[in-house]
Amino acid sequence: MRNFKKKIVTDEAMRPVAVLIEYQDWQEIEKLLAASQSSEAKENVDLSKYAGIMKLSIDPLEYQRKIRD
Repeated sequence: MRNFKKKIVTDEAMRPVAVLIEYQDWQEIEKLLAASQSSEAKENVDLSKYAGIMKLSIDPLEYQRKIRD
């Protein structure tokens, strides 16, 4: 990961309240975020291979009603 120059803005009690970065750095961060989101969207998991794997001892709706009572 690239190191970005940042300036931390603090309040009167010296608590950090904001971060200032260069606009060019922000554009690069946006590109990195967009690339990571698109790569996550491309990871299509075929859930059909997991169908029927779980065997429940009790009906989920029956269990939910039991817990709520």
